[in-house]
Amino acid sequence: MAADFGPRRKAPGPRRKSGAGTPYRRLFTIPGTLAFTIGNLIARLPMGMFSISAVIMIAGARDSYALAGAVTATGLAATAAVAPWTARLVDRYGQARIAVPATAIAALGSLALLLCVRYGAPDWTLFAAYAATATTPNTGGMSRARWAHLLKGDPAGLHTANSFEQAADELCFMLGPVLAAFLCGTFFPEAGTLVGAVLMLTGVLLFAAQRATEPPVRGRPRTASKSLPHAPGMPPLLIGFLATGAVFGSMEVVTIAFADAQGHRSAAGVILALQAAGSGAAGLLYGALKPPGPAERRYPWSLAAMAVLMSGPLLAAMLTGSLVVLAGALLVAGMATAPTMVTAMTLIQRRTPEGRLNEGMTLAVTGLLGGIACGSAAGGWMVERASAAAGYGIPVAAATVALLIALVTRRLDCQTRALG
Repeated sequence: MAADFGPRRKAPGPRRKSGAGTPYRRLFTIPGTLAFTIGNLIARLPMGMFSISAVIMIAGARDSYALAGAVTATGLAATAAVAPWTARLVDRYGQARIAVPATAIAALGSLALLLCVRYGAPDWTLFAAYAATATTPNTGGMSRARWAHLLKGDPAGLHTANSFEQAADELCFMLGPVLAAFLCGTFFPEAGTLVGAVLMLTGVLLFAAQRATEPPVRGRPRTASKSLPHAPGMPPLLIGFLATGAVFGSMEVVTIAFADAQGHRSAAGVILALQAAGSGAAGLLYGALKPPGPAERRYPWSLAAMAVLMSGPLLAAMLTGSLVVLAGALLVAGMATAPTMVTAMTLIQRRTPEGRLNEGMTLAVTGLLGGIACGSAAGGWMVERASAAAGYGIPVAAATVALLIALVTRRLDCQTRALG
């Protein structure tokens, strides 16, 4: 599986036409960018499918949202632990050589989970099988690393590329739950997991085959011995990603449970897709505009908007109990997600040492996954101990925590600069 994909050609520079066109159109005038983007989108689509497919599959077979949430949380936690090591190997040996075998192992883990659920294996096997998917490479991070390589020295172009990548993430998380719910409801409960595994492996193979745009391998960087999570400015950012991930993880489980309680479980995918649609639209607009002020100043404001807007779904669920009203509240709430993530990713890229970009961005995603795991487990617990409507309080609390961390960090930074 680790065979070479042919001789590597010199990566093209950021040759872009200077004529008219949207910022996004200008991005794809760079040779090879469209090809690697298509492969990456195919590989990324299952990221929005696996979790909801597992929840539907396990909850349907074992009649327990708590078990389903705990299993998905275990898999995400395992990925959070393994992903930085996978990214470090990608930085050292190249995307193609590492991503393909890592994806093959993860796909086998998904198939093992499917078989364990299908044939009534003991509960512990579900945890073990889902943990085996931890080798899933950070395809979004690898794509962002290619953009950072191609657009080096072009901060405006890189801002647009980061916004596009965040919108792509949201597109996948918009279509993924809908596709998963459709497959699981129309064919058989395991269909979402099966199709997701096939798409992931196919997409990574196509992405890895695009060698011309792959960042060059620099070997072991001089900063490799230093702990990247302790690099200047990184700890509060990573903790912020952890809290933000809890927003996403809890929202998914709680929304599935809320729709199920209303007798419309199949509608959960569509409702979650609306949240991702709001985020994707906001991300594209954010990338087309030149945001005011430095990213360090924009980050707390983005988190504040997210904390405020996340209260909408809580109020909709508690006061109306209507899926239609909830869907509208989630659409609006999603509009703060992409600007927050784009700004945070920009800060991660700036604070990551040379030659460790995949590792730095994967650490950010690791924080998200860890938060999603905690949020998923907390959401399942709240649903069973209180109610699905009350579960929407968890995203509000998590977003508020992320905001407080950012505010405290900014205040400390200002004090440090004043004393210096």
